[in-house]
Amino acid sequence: MLPVEVKPKVYWVGAVDWNIRDFHGYSTYKGSTYNAYLVVDEKIALFDTVKRPFFETMLENIRKIVDPSKIDYLVVNHVEMDHSGSIPETIAAVGPEKVFCSSMGEKALGEHFHQDGWPLQVVRSGDTLRLGTKTVHFLETRMLHWPDSMFSYLAEDRLLISSDAFGQHWATSERFDDQVERSELMHHAAKYYANILLLYSPLVQKLLATVADMKLEIDTIAPDHGLIWRGNPSAILDAYGRWSRQEAKRKAVVVYDTMWHSTERMAHAVGEGLEQEGVSYKLMSLKHNHRSDVMTEILDAEALVFGSPTLNNGLVPTLADMLCYLKGLKPSGKIGAAFGSYGWSGEAVKLINGELEAMKVERVDPGLSLKYVPGAEGLARCTALGRKIGSAVKARVPE
Repeated sequence: MLPVEVKPKVYWVGAVDWNIRDFHGYSTYKGSTYNAYLVVDEKIALFDTVKRPFFETMLENIRKIVDPSKIDYLVVNHVEMDHSGSIPETIAAVGPEKVFCSSMGEKALGEHFHQDGWPLQVVRSGDTLRLGTKTVHFLETRMLHWPDSMFSYLAEDRLLISSDAFGQHWATSERFDDQVERSELMHHAAKYYANILLLYSPLVQKLLATVADMKLEIDTIAPDHGLIWRGNPSAILDAYGRWSRQEAKRKAVVVYDTMWHSTERMAHAVGEGLEQEGVSYKLMSLKHNHRSDVMTEILDAEALVFGSPTLNNGLVPTLADMLCYLKGLKPSGKIGAAFGSYGWSGEAVKLINGELEAMKVERVDPGLSLKYVPGAEGLARCTALGRKIGSAVKARVPE
């Protein structure tokens, strides 16, 4: 990829990773990007680096604009290795006067790279850096999503370099939001939020309020992954507002796995009951849907319904994995229920209920267990469960 001018004398010099398919449990089925930004002024600054295998790509992009040895400053907004992995090579190639980071970033750099002699300079919220005609304002964003995270705002350009916030895992030849199909872009942004930032939703709300109070003029948001939001970034800011408030639609997600199709039949019958109540639903088999895609659907769902047969007095591994993953992301304000088939012991529903309680999901039903293969009467009970859930959804989510 060639470097791209984002603002006058501000360039994207990152790398596109077309082939990555897993990001520590997140399915990146369309790849990702590692965005780095070069600002050319009286002082030249590089904002973030790239994953280590892509160092030469970034350096070649920089060479198309300036001699890398001319770079004065390196700004480290985030120390996670997909952005910091090539910092040692970058410092060796550039020899920056200063490396700016947060106080937690200073600690994290030391614990990652164990290097002495780097010219680290700690900055805090409210600190500024003059590059010449451009001024960088720093804003710490602790735990969004690492303790070291911070934003860099270029006031004269109304440009927010936003670290891991507002990003997407999506490899494209385009660099800007207005160059791609909007619905697909928002889907990737929602998936990113659901799987990375949902846990930190209360902090996202505080950050959005802080940015509003600061009255920052922002017309471009440049994240460290995916497309750059330019012109009017209100779409992604509004979406983060909704997602951080965990606003739900009249929607249920039915997540299940099955051994001999009994639990699958139950899932379809539950879906039929939801449909009879006029509630939108997604039926998601864990044999065919990755956990991170399930999370994307859960983001705006009011009801979560889980089904598993009993296996070895427990849950099938895919459902146990899904519940563990979901619990770590801490969804809030949801209602839910459990169902499943069994042969002789039947612990699955009880175990699912325990996980729902641990996540503070309000159960609308004690749960439904059916032995072996469900017949007409059993499937009717599943449909009734779906209707009960659907009725609860409609009571909670107005038209």
